[in-house]
Amino acid sequence: MKCPFCSYTESKVIDSRPAEEGATIRRRRECLACKKRFTTYEIIERMPLVVIKRDGSRQSFDRVKLINGMVRACEKRPVTLAQLEAIADDIEQELQSHLEREVSTQEIGEMVMNHIRDVDEVAYVRFASVYRSFKDINTFMEELTKLLSDK
Repeated sequence: MKCPFCSYTESKVIDSRPAEEGATIRRRRECLACKKRFTTYEIIERMPLVVIKRDGSRQSFDRVKLINGMVRACEKRPVTLAQLEAIADDIEQELQSHLEREVSTQEIGEMVMNHIRDVDEVAYVRFASVYRSFKDINTFMEELTKLLSDK
């Protein structure tokens, strides 16, 4: 690890501890040349996820887009940003644990609906109405009936 003060390439680790709920490791280091201390973070290198859109195009998975979609569905509802970030964490973790590096928007949408249903039913219906592109009131009512029968 290169020292940020003198650029010497050798340092020793003085202290290591988990950070960000175990997602990273924080290390305090001391440069062997100038003796100054600095902090580094070690994170897991994740394989990039590619999202296959409905039109067949592909783009990188974007956590911000995922959260923004849920925020729109939860507008004026008693759902906190922390809850939505936790859902995004769960979904991203689940996607990373799969062996496939490509995932369809349909799969992601289903995952969001499964999680958001447990948090707020109105937000679930809002998200489902956009995601499933309800064509008329009958398909909307079918989804509401299904939601009520699951209770």
